[in-house]
Amino acid sequence: MVKPLMILTVSAVLLSSCATVRDSRVNPFNWFGSARSQPVAVQSDGAAVNPLIPDRRRNLLTTRRPVGPYQGQPIAEVSELLVERRPGGAIIRASGVADSAGPFDVRLIPLADEPGTLAYMLGALQAPGPRTTSAWARTVTAAVWLTDQELAGISAIRVVGRSNQMVTAR
Repeated sequence: MVKPLMILTVSAVLLSSCATVRDSRVNPFNWFGSARSQPVAVQSDGAAVNPLIPDRRRNLLTTRRPVGPYQGQPIAEVSELLVERRPGGAIIRASGVADSAGPFDVRLIPLADEPGTLAYMLGALQAPGPRTTSAWARTVTAAVWLTDQELAGISAIRVVGRSNQMVTAR
């Protein structure tokens, strides 16, 4: 009975000293002091600025110069066209083979379509590269997401390359 009483007494004394350690300089949480609120100088350029919306001019992830229209050229041959149904819409995925190695920034560019048909051009920017590489090295893929509302009334999807086109119909 003496041992448990002794352990209980020592534990109570140690736990009561925690309040003193909490406010002492030994505690690493007290090394920098408490935070204080300070007013911020407001930049007023005439328009109301929302500090939660990032300024596009200062964003590190965007380019500094304005981006012009897309300069991609049609891929030489469209080799595959898939429409993959997903909840809420579909993914249109097209693959093609370029003339030479090094295509980049591949996109499905919407074209003027006939009623009931969606038309896209499979285009890419082309870096100079060797023409004798395998077809696997020259193959590119692009995809676009369409919602069920965008697909309503569409009976055919067409993807155009430079030398051929592929069409899928419902």
